[in-house]
Amino acid sequence: MKAMLLRGLVPLAQNPTPLSLESVPDPKPGADEVLLRVVCCGVCRTELDEIEGRTPPPRLPVILGHQAVGVTETGQRVGAAWIASACGECDFCKSGRENLCPQFQATGRDVDGGYAEYMKLRADFVHPIPDSLSDSEAAPLLCAGAIGYRSLRLSNLHDEGTLGLMGFGGSNHLVLKMARHKFPNSNFFVFTRSESEREFARSLGADWAGAIDAVPPSALDAVIDATPVWSPDVEALKRLKPGGRLVINAIRKQDADREVLSTLDYPSQLWMEKEIKSAANVTRQDVREFLSLAAEAGIKPEFQEYELKNANLALNELKQGKIRGAKVLRI
Repeated sequence: MKAMLLRGLVPLAQNPTPLSLESVPDPKPGADEVLLRVVCCGVCRTELDEIEGRTPPPRLPVILGHQAVGVTETGQRVGAAWIASACGECDFCKSGRENLCPQFQATGRDVDGGYAEYMKLRADFVHPIPDSLSDSEAAPLLCAGAIGYRSLRLSNLHDEGTLGLMGFGGSNHLVLKMARHKFPNSNFFVFTRSESEREFARSLGADWAGAIDAVPPSALDAVIDATPVWSPDVEALKRLKPGGRLVINAIRKQDADREVLSTLDYPSQLWMEKEIKSAANVTRQDVREFLSLAAEAGIKPEFQEYELKNANLALNELKQGKIRGAKVLRI
């Protein structure tokens, strides 16, 4: 089969083509696995973190991709998400927090993912795709949507509250759609460095959109930060109400602006019971609940499609901030 293979970790600035299109053996599923003929696969910022060495090191060589949609040998249309497996026996798994399992394995990092014509999956970690969603619409929902759904739950937002969204890419544009459905009487403010992304946010129903350091019309009950850098978190803490919560939706942060953390001022930014919480991975329940919500509410991503051989192009555009919604590889 054809696959885009990562053989070594490298900054994209040094090597803008870290993935190579190669012929590799077809995967052979075991007794508890299914074979998936991949139709499409979403491109995620986490793949940039994997390539550039910010995540726990992937198994090399590895096929990236954890937002895959395809068809099983029995004809069922299913998806693969970031969670490839968990032990099922630890306290985290038994309490519904399999995302924190010490044996958590990630699709496209610990096992081969969906930047390929075929992949194998544990049968109990596949996700049926609702009929109302096309393949390319469903793919970004498997990670960008699911982790956005988890982040929204962790934010503790209530109806008639005010939610801030730092960054407006593949995940937060879906958060805005689901939040408007779940909390129709709330206000939604978007902070992003790009005027085109601000216009995009307004077109999707944001009540206000401004720069990362802009002052919004009112203070925020919660903020979800989906950016790869630290500056938005420092700004978010300034905008939170007392008792407000900042949720960081990122598997890793880049070091480029780490020094900004030294400017944190406790009385104005952290006092008054403000909270910081990270969103770590997703559970199967997150993925399946969000797919159901998306089908019920008609939540569909904006997306751009690329051929599999152009995966490096999609990743470089993501790195450069050339984003409008999500990016999807058509296999």
